[in-house]
Amino acid sequence: MADFPTQARVVIIGGGVVGTSTLYHLAKKGWTDCVLLEKNELTAGSTWHAAGNVPTFSTSWAIMNMQRYSTELYARLGDEVDYPMNYHQTGSLRLAHSQERVQEFERACAMGRYQGIDMKMMTPDEAKEMYPFLETHDLAGVLYDPSDGDIDPAQVTQALAKGAREMGAKILRFCPATGVTQQDDDSWIVHTDKGDIACDYVVNAAGYYAQRVGEWFKPYGGRTVPMMVMSHQYVLTDEIPEIEAWSKETGGKLPLIRDVDVSYYFRQEKHGFNIGPYEPNCKAEWEESGDAIPEDFSFQLWSDDLERIEDIVADSMERVPLAASAGISRIINGPIPYAPDGLPLIGPMPGVKNAFENCVFTFGIAQGGGAGKVMAEWIVDGGTEWDMWAIDPRRYTDYTDHAYCVAKGKETYGHEYAMHFPHHEWPEGRDKKHSTLHSRLVDAGAQFGAYNGWERANWFAQEGEDTSEAATQTWDRNGPWEAAIKREVEAVTNGCGMLPITGFSRVKIEGPGAKDFVDSLTASRLPAPGRVSLAYFPDSRGRILTETSVMVHGDDEVGLITAATAQWHDREIFSRQAPEGITVTDHTDEVECLLVTGPKSRDILAPLVDGHDLSQPWLSVSLNGTVAGQEAALIRVSFAGELGWEIHAAPDAMPAIWDALTDAGVTPFGMYALNSMRIEKGYRAWKGDLSTDYTLLEGGLDRFVKLDKPQDFPGKATLQAEAQQGRKKGFVTLEIEPGEQDAPYMAPIWHGDEIVGEVTSCAMGYRTGKCIALGMVRADLLAPGTRFEVDVYGKRHAATAQPDQPMWDPKNERIRA
Repeated sequence: MADFPTQARVVIIGGGVVGTSTLYHLAKKGWTDCVLLEKNELTAGSTWHAAGNVPTFSTSWAIMNMQRYSTELYARLGDEVDYPMNYHQTGSLRLAHSQERVQEFERACAMGRYQGIDMKMMTPDEAKEMYPFLETHDLAGVLYDPSDGDIDPAQVTQALAKGAREMGAKILRFCPATGVTQQDDDSWIVHTDKGDIACDYVVNAAGYYAQRVGEWFKPYGGRTVPMMVMSHQYVLTDEIPEIEAWSKETGGKLPLIRDVDVSYYFRQEKHGFNIGPYEPNCKAEWEESGDAIPEDFSFQLWSDDLERIEDIVADSMERVPLAASAGISRIINGPIPYAPDGLPLIGPMPGVKNAFENCVFTFGIAQGGGAGKVMAEWIVDGGTEWDMWAIDPRRYTDYTDHAYCVAKGKETYGHEYAMHFPHHEWPEGRDKKHSTLHSRLVDAGAQFGAYNGWERANWFAQEGEDTSEAATQTWDRNGPWEAAIKREVEAVTNGCGMLPITGFSRVKIEGPGAKDFVDSLTASRLPAPGRVSLAYFPDSRGRILTETSVMVHGDDEVGLITAATAQWHDREIFSRQAPEGITVTDHTDEVECLLVTGPKSRDILAPLVDGHDLSQPWLSVSLNGTVAGQEAALIRVSFAGELGWEIHAAPDAMPAIWDALTDAGVTPFGMYALNSMRIEKGYRAWKGDLSTDYTLLEGGLDRFVKLDKPQDFPGKATLQAEAQQGRKKGFVTLEIEPGEQDAPYMAPIWHGDEIVGEVTSCAMGYRTGKCIALGMVRADLLAPGTRFEVDVYGKRHAATAQPDQPMWDPKNERIRA
């Protein structure tokens, strides 16, 4: 081929809406020397049979941002690239059958308003006026989203492709990629049947083939892409005269309906209906092995299976009885890829340099526009405008085997519209990783949650307390766990408690100049040997990339401890930048941690330790000694904000330590109690209070930011400028008028009639007796005593800014005791 490109800056594998959007957005950012490879024709995968719905609704801040951007892009794209587009922003009606669902809708409305989306709640009667064919007698409320609608998937893909081509990017159809080879400089050769293309970066946008493409990267540090494929059906009815008459009279289409409690969408399609169920008795495809996927499934469907969805379709026809007057004209049954949580994988490919993933989209049309924007930012800028951890591929680690992905994918599909209650744990895909203490925790009544695949105790139930899954399906604080949290906090406050913090991520950095290397990446000052401190690592824009506990063992060895879920994310911060001679190794599985804390912790530990000096001050480290006869290190820290030590020991040593502490009368406590106590102390949590949505100075981390460091750490100049010019937002602790629920993540904070910030975490503090929120507000409103209101599931609660200090033990006298 005379015009075959042998070199490119980026090669994108996959020509659906996501791949073409990535190419388009790279070109918009000036990277026009990029190539997209498609094995067949554009849209040949899931894109061609997609229904094309484009909602903005989500209870994920990141997903809502991405979907909102898609609606904004699609509204202007046809004119921008001069391509005809069938994009109907009809609005949508989401039907609530219960008060719990109304509360979920209220939360989404609040988030939407903050993002500039004019969502609002309606009464059933108001919805009936908008949609005269709708039965509303049994509804508790309706959410209206005016920006919702539908688009022709092929047209939006071709429009993005046209725009990319006109800016100079290339698209090679009927040119399948066949493999990749990484060069010594970490650049790539992408192989095709028509020739090789050398490039700097590769993007896996291969849809339901993403796992197969991902296997090519395993020799270079990759892993099996965590995904599976679902069979998804939707039903098209014959045309209905009454719908045609209504459309002619009004000049438009009916709003799209989502009856989420029954689990289907229902939209006008020409003058008939499109009914799309998400059935609980769902079906996975190619379930036995990823290799079962045909080499080419382009533009193909499966036979329909109406029996699987007929109950839901029948229910939809009771909701809109007019639909029952029409016959079924066609059933579409095609493959839809699912990640275990139903959210896509967008970001750096774990373990592989200069490779990215933009794949496994369950709602690719709705998210495709935003996905291209986010991917282009990752590649060109090295980071994204919005914090996108919710869809970062590194949120999954080594526990996502095939059985896990299938079980979680089916669970997610079967509960596509389920409410995600704050204390509910989904049952599938559990027990992937157990600590050596697991059986003891079970015996103590532990109710578990999954943290990076590890089972951790959330709370400990006593005999007779309700531990059913049904009891957790509430937004309210006052579930059966609340009594447990109270007694666990009381035990820590007045005596001594212990919490296994299984799965702490541990990274060791070794080699000549290891300390200097770590020092060059953090805005914080590293501790002296024998001490531990928090260190904050900014990105190039001074935003909060991560937080770690740091121990310097010498100039050539540094140990880092970080959040369980940050394991692959944080490891790569260092491994991707490590110079020759510096090694970055993961030791997560080698050490167990047990937090022992409370005013009696010293007295209880004293007879059990040998070789450790318990009189050493707060933030001291004692590496050599024993606890209960077992070799263990002690670190004098406590995320609960009480006198305490973390015991770090080999997993096999921990049962004996646990037994000795149990015999000494120490009370086990769980993550829920720890969360309550850390919020009382104003301690931040990663990817809640600490995210790339905020700079280190906005996050209130001034005391950890050493702008006078000689090292030119990432974002230093930006932070110096911010320190001089002033930050736009600032961290605030709020005392909230308590209601029945805690404020959810990203609950808007109002000052008068204006949204001025957001809640990043919230809990009832049982030591202070106050409902406390941590959040971010406009910088001019940080003064203590400033009055706000916080939107908590549709109800505004009065809130007051507190002094810049912990609400519990503000002078840290207890933790330093």
